[in-house]
Amino acid sequence: MKLRTLLLLLAVALACKPQAESQTISPPRQPAATIPPTVSASRRTPVVVVAHNILPSVVNIQTEATIRRREVDPYFDPFGFFGGQDRVYSSQSLGSGFVWSGDGIIVTNNHVVEGASKITANLSDGRQLPARLIGVDPDSDLAVLKVDARGLAAAPIGTSSDLLIGETVVAVGNPFGLSGTVTTGVVSALGRSVPSKEVGRTFTDFIQTDASINPGNSGGPLLNIEGKVIGINVAIYAQAQGIGFAIPVDRAKKVIQDLLRYGQVHSAWIGAVTATLTPEEAKRLNLRASKGALVARVFAGSPAQNAGLRTGDVIIAVGGKPVDSRESFSTYSATLPSGQPVELSVVRGGNSERVQVRPAEPPSNLGIRILEETAGIHVVDQARSVVIDQVDRASRADRIGITRGDVIVGVNGIEVHSTRELNAELIRSAERSSYVLNVLHGGVIYGLTFPMAV
Repeated sequence: MKLRTLLLLLAVALACKPQAESQTISPPRQPAATIPPTVSASRRTPVVVVAHNILPSVVNIQTEATIRRREVDPYFDPFGFFGGQDRVYSSQSLGSGFVWSGDGIIVTNNHVVEGASKITANLSDGRQLPARLIGVDPDSDLAVLKVDARGLAAAPIGTSSDLLIGETVVAVGNPFGLSGTVTTGVVSALGRSVPSKEVGRTFTDFIQTDASINPGNSGGPLLNIEGKVIGINVAIYAQAQGIGFAIPVDRAKKVIQDLLRYGQVHSAWIGAVTATLTPEEAKRLNLRASKGALVARVFAGSPAQNAGLRTGDVIIAVGGKPVDSRESFSTYSATLPSGQPVELSVVRGGNSERVQVRPAEPPSNLGIRILEETAGIHVVDQARSVVIDQVDRASRADRIGITRGDVIVGVNGIEVHSTRELNAELIRSAERSSYVLNVLHGGVIYGLTFPMAV
């Protein structure tokens, strides 16, 4: 009897074991199909190989958004005296993304998923998986998603620091919903600043390419001829023909890592305002360097001041990477991790110097401080508006004619409704050469430019 009971228990255990394992272990990644042997070597061009290898990593992003709108009867209640009726609409859109890591991390653009109530990732193998949003960074137009899957074909990540004008690139995505579309071109330019009316901001440090990037391509990978991701496609220039843009992958890496670790981007602040040094400006100032980022201002108490950086220094390299403009310095500083020291190569007078700076989180009130120091404006919150409470005498704002009671409605074209929003937008502008305040004065909104250097 005991023997029979033991055998029965053993049989039950063996029967249950495979079922438990199948619930916890994901199936292994299926190897990508090989190029048929009938395809000759002459047809296996580098572009063909890149496209063949990357397509399993490209994802179609489908989003749904719920829009609630109040409508009135145009005949019986055209002015809405009786309140109207709420109607709910569903909006759908398509975009692209790619697998960042095999455990289900997918990268796309922020504007692809912005406002979405439902996100679906359509994988290359036909699976449709619900995706949840890990984090977004509107400033870089990046978003990180997560699907419950393992063993996905992750895209190989390269570097954008050594890109060459004219080198071949491959863009992959789903323009207009056409899945797995491959286009080719060259790197047309680097460090482009591009305004976007759709999202109301100017993006900096884009890769420009003549590879076709159309609506639906957004969030897909841009690859070099070695098949490595060097950028994330952004379709933001609707009127352009033969002009596409991509976010450099080196800049994207830090953003993605921060979103995965913290759910938001941790800014690395140096505290130096720079301007592009041209050969003409260098000659006028009698500087030894002919190009680089000229330090126009060092914030008091900043990492730059603590490291000994001075106004008039010319930054020519960051961590050994050459700097030839304010934009390239901004790009490198944006990829620096907070708290880790980095070496700046500078030209000071007629000598070359090396400065060790340790980037840090910007002070929480940095934006308000910038406003007070550069414009002489003090603000308060009032009825969801940013009202100017005081204007320092002889300040730039005073000379322009800004007065107490005027309202700041935006910064660099971004609407603000509180001092918190104002502070955040000015912090994002902290290392630019200037910023624009949109001020309501006398019933008219003026766009007023204030230099960062004081």
